[in-house]
Amino acid sequence: MIDDEQGQIGIMPPYEALKLARSKNLDLVEISPAAQPPVCKIMDYGKYLYQQEKKEREAKKHQKTITVKEVKFRINVDDHDYETKKNHVLRFLDEGDKVKVTIFFRGREMTRTGLGRQILERLIKDVEPQSIVEFRPRQEGNTLHAILAPKKSASEREKEKEREARQKAKQEMREKQEQEKRAQEKAAAAPAPVEVPTRNSQAS
Repeated sequence: MIDDEQGQIGIMPPYEALKLARSKNLDLVEISPAAQPPVCKIMDYGKYLYQQEKKEREAKKHQKTITVKEVKFRINVDDHDYETKKNHVLRFLDEGDKVKVTIFFRGREMTRTGLGRQILERLIKDVEPQSIVEFRPRQEGNTLHAILAPKKSASEREKEKEREARQKAKQEMREKQEQEKRAQEKAAAAPAPVEVPTRNSQAS
């Protein structure tokens, strides 16, 4: 038997334990039914459930839900369009999402699947610093696809962002100090104004 202040009371009959809990306007909760004898605790059960629910909500807040974003390419993609789609892939990876890169072949394009593989391999190489390949390019019907995942975990990305923010703040502080120093040096180097004496002349 454990009381509401985590103290060990010892073994007691169930009716006495229940009577003690009611005298404190609390509940008697069995926390280890498999133990011999079973272990019970005096507590506010409603408050306990509320705290457990609160802990679960807090845990969910810190969990990153990983989604799979899809970016589609065509085998006749031009350089500009390729760069735009590549930037989409990089952005999704930076946000912590996986990316499914797809090439859809239409009609006679099925005879040029090798070109599609070249595009995917080029993309994999271009985004290699930010990604790992979960699935190499594979053909399924008239679709060729690969799946990329972020190389860094959510906590690592968060730490990196914090580190970059600190470095940026330090850089801005240094630049501000340099500007103030240059302004002080400029002010010190400027010649002092010269006062020209004036003569009061009187008519004779």
